[in-house]
Amino acid sequence: MDVQTGSFDPNEFAWQGLTLTPEAGAHIRKLAGQQPDLLGVRLSIKQTGCAGFGYVLDTVTEPHKDDLLFEMEGAKLWVPLSAMPFIDGTEVDYVREGLNEIFKFNNPKAQHECGCGESFGV
Repeated sequence: MDVQTGSFDPNEFAWQGLTLTPEAGAHIRKLAGQQPDLLGVRLSIKQTGCAGFGYVLDTVTEPHKDDLLFEMEGAKLWVPLSAMPFIDGTEVDYVREGLNEIFKFNNPKAQHECGCGESFGV
């Protein structure tokens, strides 16, 4: 990391990667099975919310050239290389909360989260 400019070269790092729980993997496979052109999902981040960053999930029909692929038993999760410094080591889960089912992100790099759980800070 270049401390003077605050920039980094993402290719300098050895990534731990992301993991999928069996529940998250099953849901991604279910989504992909419902649409023939769907390959999986992409997890990225954007600046938002009161804590700094928010997770963004999109469906993938064609991966971007800078995406890294993490796969578990046929469930495919793509992550843009630029997001890795913020979410490397994250476990992606799929849980039921009351009547809702949602993806949850267990991110070891998140130092704090907002009260509503929509954003995180590193």
